[in-house]
Amino acid sequence: MDLVEVAPDASPPVCKIIDFGKFMYEKKKKEKEAKKKQHVIQVKELRFRPTTDDHDLEFKTRHAREFLTGGDKVKATVQFRGRDMLYTEQGEKLLNELAESLDDVSKIESKPTMEGRRMIMILSPAKN
Repeated sequence: MDLVEVAPDASPPVCKIIDFGKFMYEKKKKEKEAKKKQHVIQVKELRFRPTTDDHDLEFKTRHAREFLTGGDKVKATVQFRGRDMLYTEQGEKLLNELAESLDDVSKIESKPTMEGRRMIMILSPAKN
């Protein structure tokens, strides 16, 4: 048997006379159980081009809705290649349409911004 300090923050500190190995085993077991129950938020990415068609946008919007209802964030990216840089306003319009169609399950975390040849917007799940 060992003298184990159970609650060092209490005043006065709480100690128990128990087997130290058993105490550590129980502590690890509780930590493992707590780790199982927590949910890690992931960022899922959807890629578009400025010429993405309506049907493709609807299809990807359905996927984004699934991700958001599952508790994950969605990063929507419009990739501009070559002369596509002329159509940046079309890419922004595309991202705004996506955000508008998902406004019931999401909120905009960051508005559409240009980063090099990409326009990026991040949507996070709405707290209901």
